[in-house]
Amino acid sequence: MAPIKRKSIGKAEDARPPKKPRAAAPASSIPKEEPAFPRGGASVLTPLEHKQIQIQAKQDVLFEQTTGQKAPKKDFEDDEEDEENVASEKVNGNAKSKGKSKSRKKKAKAGGLPQEKHVRIEGLSYKRLAPGSLVLGQIAQINRYDIALSLPNNLTGFVPITEISDVVSQKVEALAGGDEEEEDAERSDSFADLGTMFYVGQYLRAAVLSTETDGLGGTKGKRHIALTINPRQTNSPLSKSDLVVNSMVQAAIASVEDHGWVMDLGLQETGVKGFISSKELGSLGSRNNVEEGAVVLAMVTGSNANGSIMKLSLDEGKIGNIKKGAYLADAPSVNAFLPGTTVDCLVSEVTSAGVVGKVMGLLDVTADLVHSGAASSGKDLEKKYTVGSKVKARIICDFPMNEEKKLGISLQDHLLYWRTKTSGASTDLVHTVDPTEVLPLSTIVEKATVVKVDANGGLFMDLGIKGVRGFAHISKISDTKIETLLESEGPYKVGSSHKARVIGYNALDGLFIVSLNPTVISQPFLRVEDVKVGQVVKGTIEKMIVSGEGVTGLVITLADGVSGMVNETHFADVKLQHPERKFKEGMSVTARVLSKNPEKRQIRLTLKKTLVNSDAEPWMNYQALRPGMESHGTLVKILANGAVVSFFAGVGAFLPVSEMSESFIQNPAEHFRPGQVVKVRILSVDAQAQRMTVSCKDAASFGDDKQQALTDLKPGTFVNGTVSEKTTTGLVVELQPSNLKATLSIDHLTDGSLAKSENAFKKLRIGQTLDDLLVLRKDDIKRQIRLSSKPNLVKATRNGAFLKAFEDAKEGIEVIGYVNNITATGVFVQFAGDLSALILKQHLTDDAQLLPDFGLRRDQTLAARILSIDFNQRRFLLTTRSIDQGTDGGEKTKNASSDPVLSDPVDKSSTSQADFVLGKITKARINSVKDTQINVQLADGVQGRVDASSVYDDWEDIKDKKHPLKKFQPKEEIKVRILGMHDSRNHRFLPITNRGKAPVFELTAKQSDLDADKLDILTLDKVTVGTMWTVFVNNVTEDCLWVNLSPNVRGRIRAMDISNELSVVTDLAKHYPLGSALQATVSGVDLDNGRLDLTAKEGSSGPPLTLKDLSIGQVLPGRVTKVTDRQLLVQISEQVSGPVHFVDMADDYEKANPWTYRKNQMVRICIKDIDTPNKRIVLSTRPSKVLSSSLPVEDPDLDSLSQVKVNDVRRGFIKNVADNGIFVALSSSVTAFVRVANLSDLYLKDWKAGFEVDQLVKGKIVAVDQASGHVQMSLKQSHLDKDYKPPITFNSVRKGQVVTGKVRKVETFGVFIVIDNSANVSGLCHKSNMADRAAVDPTKLYEGGDVVKAKVLSINQEKRQISFGLKASYFESDGEATAVDEDVVVGSDESDESDESDSDDEDDGVMLGDESDEDMKDSEMKDIQSIDGDGNIQQHAEEAEISSHMGRANVSLATGGVGLSAGGSDFTGGIPGFDDVANQSESEADSLTARKKKRRRAEIKIDRTGDLDANGPQSLADFERLLLGRPHDSVLWLSYMAFLVQLGETDKAREIGERALKTIPISEQDEKFNIWVGMMNVEHTYGTEESLDEVFMRACQYNDSQTIHERLISIYIQSGQHRKADDLYQACLKKHKQDPELYYNYGHFLMSTLKEPDRARDILPRAMQALPATTHLDLTKRFALLEFHSPNGEAERGRTIFETILSQWPKRLDLWNVLIDVEKKEGDKAVVRKVFERVTDAKMKLKKKQANFYFKQWYEYEEKEGDKKGVERVKALAAKDVQRRQEQQQQQS
Repeated sequence: MAPIKRKSIGKAEDARPPKKPRAAAPASSIPKEEPAFPRGGASVLTPLEHKQIQIQAKQDVLFEQTTGQKAPKKDFEDDEEDEENVASEKVNGNAKSKGKSKSRKKKAKAGGLPQEKHVRIEGLSYKRLAPGSLVLGQIAQINRYDIALSLPNNLTGFVPITEISDVVSQKVEALAGGDEEEEDAERSDSFADLGTMFYVGQYLRAAVLSTETDGLGGTKGKRHIALTINPRQTNSPLSKSDLVVNSMVQAAIASVEDHGWVMDLGLQETGVKGFISSKELGSLGSRNNVEEGAVVLAMVTGSNANGSIMKLSLDEGKIGNIKKGAYLADAPSVNAFLPGTTVDCLVSEVTSAGVVGKVMGLLDVTADLVHSGAASSGKDLEKKYTVGSKVKARIICDFPMNEEKKLGISLQDHLLYWRTKTSGASTDLVHTVDPTEVLPLSTIVEKATVVKVDANGGLFMDLGIKGVRGFAHISKISDTKIETLLESEGPYKVGSSHKARVIGYNALDGLFIVSLNPTVISQPFLRVEDVKVGQVVKGTIEKMIVSGEGVTGLVITLADGVSGMVNETHFADVKLQHPERKFKEGMSVTARVLSKNPEKRQIRLTLKKTLVNSDAEPWMNYQALRPGMESHGTLVKILANGAVVSFFAGVGAFLPVSEMSESFIQNPAEHFRPGQVVKVRILSVDAQAQRMTVSCKDAASFGDDKQQALTDLKPGTFVNGTVSEKTTTGLVVELQPSNLKATLSIDHLTDGSLAKSENAFKKLRIGQTLDDLLVLRKDDIKRQIRLSSKPNLVKATRNGAFLKAFEDAKEGIEVIGYVNNITATGVFVQFAGDLSALILKQHLTDDAQLLPDFGLRRDQTLAARILSIDFNQRRFLLTTRSIDQGTDGGEKTKNASSDPVLSDPVDKSSTSQADFVLGKITKARINSVKDTQINVQLADGVQGRVDASSVYDDWEDIKDKKHPLKKFQPKEEIKVRILGMHDSRNHRFLPITNRGKAPVFELTAKQSDLDADKLDILTLDKVTVGTMWTVFVNNVTEDCLWVNLSPNVRGRIRAMDISNELSVVTDLAKHYPLGSALQATVSGVDLDNGRLDLTAKEGSSGPPLTLKDLSIGQVLPGRVTKVTDRQLLVQISEQVSGPVHFVDMADDYEKANPWTYRKNQMVRICIKDIDTPNKRIVLSTRPSKVLSSSLPVEDPDLDSLSQVKVNDVRRGFIKNVADNGIFVALSSSVTAFVRVANLSDLYLKDWKAGFEVDQLVKGKIVAVDQASGHVQMSLKQSHLDKDYKPPITFNSVRKGQVVTGKVRKVETFGVFIVIDNSANVSGLCHKSNMADRAAVDPTKLYEGGDVVKAKVLSINQEKRQISFGLKASYFESDGEATAVDEDVVVGSDESDESDESDSDDEDDGVMLGDESDEDMKDSEMKDIQSIDGDGNIQQHAEEAEISSHMGRANVSLATGGVGLSAGGSDFTGGIPGFDDVANQSESEADSLTARKKKRRRAEIKIDRTGDLDANGPQSLADFERLLLGRPHDSVLWLSYMAFLVQLGETDKAREIGERALKTIPISEQDEKFNIWVGMMNVEHTYGTEESLDEVFMRACQYNDSQTIHERLISIYIQSGQHRKADDLYQACLKKHKQDPELYYNYGHFLMSTLKEPDRARDILPRAMQALPATTHLDLTKRFALLEFHSPNGEAERGRTIFETILSQWPKRLDLWNVLIDVEKKEGDKAVVRKVFERVTDAKMKLKKKQANFYFKQWYEYEEKEGDKKGVERVKALAAKDVQRRQEQQQQQS
């Protein structure tokens, strides 16, 4: 189709006029009291009239067929001709005489007959579209935010994302209301991907929203048609009765079920829905990612009995099967005939302009020139269709602007048969090829032939594509205006040929849109797709983009509607300081295309002359690039280690700093800049990973001398060099005298082992000269040279054994090379240069074939003989079978004749070491028996060993599992077979050729090896996962066992895979000594790293444990992998590990200390919680969990809030210290909150300093909210201690009282004393009251912290000052009290304003601001501190001191002052209740400021917040005051709402809820959630169902949907609205199918609340189908318990369920425990005894400890509930069990 240009979504939304209801077309011309289509086939005509009409119709048809003229009119017929019909006939060439027409009119008027109506044939056009029009469309393009629909007659409309369906609109609105726009933009791509909801070519019905023009200022602009496909608009004319079989209805996917889709039809009748079976999905059945909200146009195939569910079909074969009746022949009303529906049409008129017909004899339909098929077929319509015949047609549009209802139809085959228009270009492509693939858009057709002419419309042309024509609109034919076209004459007559260009394609019409305009044909580009990347283009600067930094970009117009963007970095090769001076709007420029994005209609251009004028082929595809290629690129980013280079079409490369220049570059940013053009050469390219490395080093700058030296250098020659650099892999050598750089790897330093080469590497130094270096290979392109200094290769080169060319190879000669690669089929041997050869596996020695990697390694020197040469392929094969050349050192072994003669061989048949070959069976004498091997002697000086794994064939043959070699004795002779030479360093054996100075033979004594004809040596690649092996312990570490399967196959068994018994795992050396045998199963094989993992657990076969294998309550051993201050990290298996938190470490929290554990320690853990979606587990090491539940528990493990009760005293660890309090973890699943007010009875100024994370605290539960999951706790001692005595306050101190205290501060004028056990009450003892003698110095008598005894001399209540005395004379009387009386009542006095005119004596205490004593005036102001009656600390004098200029702002709260004003801001925030306080009298304020002394003193303010904590808020002002300090406290907000509801202010309560949602930040999700729940409670109690639904839907959008559903369900249940709760449960289960807790809660609700046990039992099988298998056991168990516990359940049914699960999991003792407990509660003694008998039966194979546990429980049950006979029976069974175990133990020993 044509390039689709559309407005942005925002613009379309803003410009769109408000939606208007679509004007309903007149349903019928019959009066309303007479329905158009009466139900039951009734008719408004009498039977006689029916008969007359039938006879007349037959006569008319016969007359027309024989005469070719219309039948004469009868008296009862209407004359349908009018002026419009006459005009139409003139156009069609059938005009009649004017006189006849007039006479007909007169005759009609005289006769009183109505004029005959004429139906005008007209196609759909932009002017005929009106808001509310319905039209059939076909998806032509799917964009990010809208869909383009091809409409009839070459129209295109756009459907924005907001007009698809209600579901999609809700998602868009939800995201639009979010706070973070960037996240919303990213999420919008995933939630509503239109590409997955629709497909190109899909048919849809659309309703027109608006038709508008984008022109500005009166100029002619682009026409824009806004559409909607929402079923509510596209099905608006339909009612339930209109949904008859074969009618077409648009529907949106409401939900995707297992067997089909539930559809929303958008009808006014809310109870009508649709359903599409999975068998009726057609081509959509193969789409897996179907989303809710997608819209389809489907055919009605039936309905259920009551018509509430309509059966729909999307099967294209059924919808298009018009031959079998897939059309609408009858309907209850004309509303059923909507676009997309196929109808049976009676042809009433055929003209050259189209076809006119009637549907059901009443509804007019027309098919224009395009959709009558005349344009595509070229046939004459009058010959193709005859009047009176019936044809099948599909409705494509309506004409709502017409007075009479009329529909547009199409007779084209692709619409009738409901398929996409295809091209028949060739026989094999018929009905399979998209026309645009045969003739792409923008193609120029040299010869387009006119086949039909529409005088006022355009030309229909043959473009050479079979079955598809082209159409050139009259405006697209010439650059000049054409008024009319003639079919038989003129330049555009039928048969004329013209040059045309394809500018679009309309899939619905099945026509190409072409243009004959010369300007269009000559235009270089029509679309962004026409522009090629790398193409040089010419354009005009349309716009200069200017920002604060200047000109940052240019918009270049390349053609009409096609423009590109030039970034400022691509203005020129150099950075332009003033781009505006070089570029002007309208200037012509030449650019090159860097990249394009057709979807976003973006083209990136460059104006850099270097890139524009470059003759090099643009780099646009990694696959086409090769090393050595050169091109220009642009630096886009400078890094510390290099730069990123950009080319064309997104191709990029990395330029290392080492390749930027031949000279050293420290900082690339100093030499290069972004936007700079550089010429680079490819060093390496990885097309698959799309990575490339380039170099700026010029090949020509390498130097002619160096280049010549590199060219002259030949592989196989010798050079000298100096070590210039040492790397991790080898040396960098600078060759002399050419100064070329070469590499010498560590493997090529020496012959022999790798350790020997590494040793030599360590001894080399930079600057050291190396001679006789052999050139192995060179790469002229990369300039790389590889060297070797292996002595054997150097010697072989000099002797000619190291081949330099293929021509040097001769069959049978011996050659020496090095191993280049090792595969499973052979070894590749490399020689000089690229010359290489292959040694097949069968051409290696027998012993080498049995070894891993054939006993070789890469770069190892190897001697071989040329076996054969293929001269055609220039390759040859080698063999080592007849070569005695060594593979490591290269030294030849001695011949058999030179082998030393054996001395005293055990096997007398052996005479020399040459006799000991691979597979030889001989005898050996045992020298010593070790734990893991038997050391033997084959002859004097010839030793051997037999590994423990090479002794036994079967597990049963091993009698002593811990000491399997114990039966062998020294000096004993045994029969053995030679495996090879033992290599103690690598734990493997080597071929016989690897004989050292003192060889040790690897032997086997297995009977199977001795009897075998050929040895089958076990290697790692033969070991498979799941196989069981007898293994022998070779080494024991703290966390694993190393075991041998064979002498050269070694594996590891992790401690956690050995046993579930912790006693075994914690002491591996004791239970598995060296050499001990055990059976293990292979759990993992890693051939690349040579790693083998096994497990020795019983019943464990296969991979290690995963989360799916675990269950809650399971006890397993684990290994501590990490210890921190807060937790342990314990590993259960290789794939599973989890934390152990403080609350899960011990039953007594005081003993919880992670540092009592150490890393790699084995511990017993219990699986406490499993979070499978997030792959997390929580573990516990509590003894009550891992050992026995009967152990004492100091701090219980709380699993849920139901175990927490108010007034419980609990201990826990501080989890978090927040600003508003602390969070205490009572267990891993229960956390309590302690408000600041509940932290202590004393006032804590810096309360955070007294609390830290992981601190153990003890408190009392003060509140539990089960609904919100919140627990509040108090740490106040007064709440915990019944005998708590409140601290001494200021008001409880009496004059003359003797108290004890501590010196707080010492000054020269006295000391400040704090009273013991007080609320920080302190006072001053003046120096005059310290001693009976005069002139004492307080600083010499006391210091801070001294304990003193003092007497209260005076108390100043107004200034809240206490004066103490320390004189000895004060305490001479024994009757003085030494402490504050216990019966003193703490008061709550309010401090009044201090009278600044007062003055006191020294004995009366210290005054604030007393100026009579100059020594005291400053110090007293800084140090006096007092406490009010409620324990609230008043400010220090220095803290409260306020300068005199503050004026009236310094009004204390005690005097009723409002919040302080700072910078003009009112901190009261308009709080209600503060108005009265604010309206103080001016006289009162003036009197306050009038009190002026020599020095202003600070006023002590009283904090009334404590009163709010004690009494609670009592007014709106109280709540607002508290909210200023706790704006994020949901409890306070909810209390505020409840307060308003009690006052009857429900609306204000709603406003407070909305205000809370806006105030509480998004980070406080739990607090916001509480507000949502509170709002739902308010609406449920005081609102309507509509208001509740609105709040509920909003809550689901902003919170977890399932949680909100559950809370509303709980509200319904508590209020007794059980049916609503039931409905909501069902809706919740449809959306959240993966939560087992939800299924159980619903089952419990049905069973216990609704008392419908049958429905509750149906939930379990439904849950089994939806939930993963890991949850089945636990959920089944809970439903079984429900049968026992619920009053509506059946205990016998519960027993049946338990029997079912016990039959599958008989070893699950936790299930037995649960069954025993519930049977005990049931009280049937016989059943309980039966369960105990089964669980203690010998068939259960319980461990001793487990059996004792159940016998003990049984015994206690019989003592409590049974009789003596039962007790004796339990004792007898227990004794029998003990005896049985003893007998088994004796048999095993």
